[in-house]
Amino acid sequence: MSQGSEPTNLGHPRVCSIADALQLVGERWSLLVVRELGFGVRRFTDIQVNTGAPRETLAQRLRTLEEAGVVARRRYSDRPPRDEYVLTPAGEDLLPVLSGLREWGERHATPSVRSAG
Repeated sequence: MSQGSEPTNLGHPRVCSIADALQLVGERWSLLVVRELGFGVRRFTDIQVNTGAPRETLAQRLRTLEEAGVVARRRYSDRPPRDEYVLTPAGEDLLPVLSGLREWGERHATPSVRSAG
């Protein structure tokens, strides 16, 4: 992707799959949920502890990700009713993106890694 590869669309927002993807998953808690599911963490409480997300925020993000087809909810206990979350194929397709973001963060955003290098 180069800056000169697409002409400027004067007067109208650019149609962009990056913007569309960010609309679905481009928010801190959503990406951290995908990270945790990628690590195999499946239960709400464990995801909450590992991300630090407020309970209500996490519940909303999981609903949004489920509606978008990024995660699926599975019942693991009927009494009491308990669900766990797993990545769908669409969610699994995000894992290389998160890996790239992690590598970029280690190089450019994480102070302890930058100062050690």
